[in-house]
Amino acid sequence: MRYLPQPAVDDIEFVEVMHALSDQVRLRLLTALADDAEHACTAAAEGIEVHKSTTSHHYRVLRDAGLISARQDGRNRFIQLRRTDLNIRFPGVLDAALAAGATVIAAAEAGSEPS
Repeated sequence: MRYLPQPAVDDIEFVEVMHALSDQVRLRLLTALADDAEHACTAAAEGIEVHKSTTSHHYRVLRDAGLISARQDGRNRFIQLRRTDLNIRFPGVLDAALAAGATVIAAAEAGSEPS
């Protein structure tokens, strides 16, 4: 088992976090992790219609921005939201992102564009 590289709490940059949150797929992935449990990458992406390689790219953007942590155990990768670290660094940002993610999901289920 090994943890994949991620920024330390003090190295998480606001601009990188905002960039990572600027994509609807990444918001949906982040919302799937809102329960703070560790998830297999495939389980967290369930119901999100993007190719596996695209999903991997989105996970990397989220990890590089400091939003998630990832560990590899054999051929499996597990991810978890870094809620505590993000709330220390940028209080309130994660809660706003998760609320936006819920709006994106609701709009997708209703067949409309989020506002």
